[in-house]
Amino acid sequence: MSDIEKVNDLLTRAEVFYLATVDGDKPKVRPLGFHLLHEDKIYFGVGTFKEVYKQMEANPNVEITAWDGEHILRYYGVADLTKNQEVVDKAFELMPEIKEAYESNGWEMGVFFLNNATAEIRNMFAIEESYEFEY
Repeated sequence: MSDIEKVNDLLTRAEVFYLATVDGDKPKVRPLGFHLLHEDKIYFGVGTFKEVYKQMEANPNVEITAWDGEHILRYYGVADLTKNQEVVDKAFELMPEIKEAYESNGWEMGVFFLNNATAEIRNMFAIEESYEFEY
């Protein structure tokens, strides 16, 4: 199993994970559930109309944290917001109810992956594994 697959698997086991951004000088954290491993990158999705997307445009330094009941994931880096319609289409295949909501409201799904990223898989006291990802 590759390093990025290990990170993806922990996110899958956790089911819900948390994305931290910065709004001006204040931290903002919200739960997410969607992630997709595509071409050795883990993509996440949020609406381009949401504040979280605007925060990442203004300051793309983000962190994702998750807990699978045994391990903690800290995955941090620079959100790459480059449009990728193939990933959006795959996301909508996996989540048809989200596709319907976005299409009926005229919303756009923005997808991103973390570049210049570090993933730490930890227990409560120490880092057990650490990986670097540069694309």
